[in-house]
Amino acid sequence: AQVLAESGGGSVQAGGALRLSCRAAGYILDNMGWFRQAPGKEREGVSCTSWDGAHIYYANSVKGRFTISKDNGNKTLYLQMNSLKPEDTAMYFCASGGKCSARIRASDFGYWGQGTQVTVSS
Repeated sequence: AQVLAESGGGSVQAGGALRLSCRAAGYILDNMGWFRQAPGKEREGVSCTSWDGAHIYYANSVKGRFTISKDNGNKTLYLQMNSLKPEDTAMYFCASGGKCSARIRASDFGYWGQGTQVTVSS
């Protein structure tokens, strides 16, 4: 089983930036992704990367603002979030053990972290 631990969330004003980290306790050479869930809404895909970084996908809502990256040596997945907007407010989760495709579907991933809260104020 894989254990994932997110960190880096917080409260920022619109236009600000945050970098989320996800540390994996086990196997890291795997497809991984970031998802988010706002209160009362379904979990949505934000971005995912293949195990080697060769294939990366972003949701349209974050393209040009968010960047996913993976450091296999440190067993860590990152999400750099710039130009944050109030609508980015959500609990952010990292996931692994799944298929990374342009659809960035939560149902394609098997392992999940506990999440880290991101709040963007206007």
